[in-house]
Amino acid sequence: MSLTLTALRDIPLIQPGDDLASLILQALARASIALEDGDILVVAQKIVSKAEGRLRKLSEVIPSPRALEISGATQKDARFVELVLRESSEILRMRPGTLIVVHRLGFVCANAGIDHSNVQAESGDGEDWVLLLPENPDASAEELRRKLEAASGRKIGVLIIDSHGRAWRNGVVGVAIGVAGMPALVDMRGKPDLFGYRLRITQIGAADELAAAASLVMGQADERTPVVHAHGFPYALRDGSINELIRPKEQDLFR
Repeated sequence: MSLTLTALRDIPLIQPGDDLASLILQALARASIALEDGDILVVAQKIVSKAEGRLRKLSEVIPSPRALEISGATQKDARFVELVLRESSEILRMRPGTLIVVHRLGFVCANAGIDHSNVQAESGDGEDWVLLLPENPDASAEELRRKLEAASGRKIGVLIIDSHGRAWRNGVVGVAIGVAGMPALVDMRGKPDLFGYRLRITQIGAADELAAAASLVMGQADERTPVVHAHGFPYALRDGSINELIRPKEQDLFR
């Protein structure tokens, strides 16, 4: 068993309205990669958000009284905090320099996933811009999957990933935020181990495992390789959703 991860190079800087599927197909051709059944394209959230026009200019954001209050507690720009509040359903923790929230899609992350890094508007107007997560990452992944399958004639999966920190550990890792055509969670309960013991609780976060692996070759800074081709994913493809990975609040022991 082997898993091959190939970062696709020479993908141009993405602008609102760009056709990501077409750009990915061109990058695959340059890399002499022909899609096969079971392959997965792992795509950085940032280029999906840019293509979908999720850029926001801070000078156009009017902070609410709540945002001003949180800005004082976190020492973050009140306009930035206002955008975080709009993208969140709950604030979990805050302190100077840190704002941890429940994103409106259900997962916990810092700043609702809103980012300054590698963000620049096409106009080059010198304004301070930020980038929000896709409105519906599962739907974004599904649209990409549909276009890529139509062009290739192959049955594939698409995974949209972002970099998140983790409780109790330093450092960010790649995690899944949008899934299409592949399992997010693989249920191993009832399967025997080496000695015939049947697993009782084991469920594998397969989408997160692949996201973390792909982020190793995707990079975090100026690599300009926001798409990774994955060949050899060890589980059968099926329809999937990011909701498989989000633990219900009533089962969360740490909030």
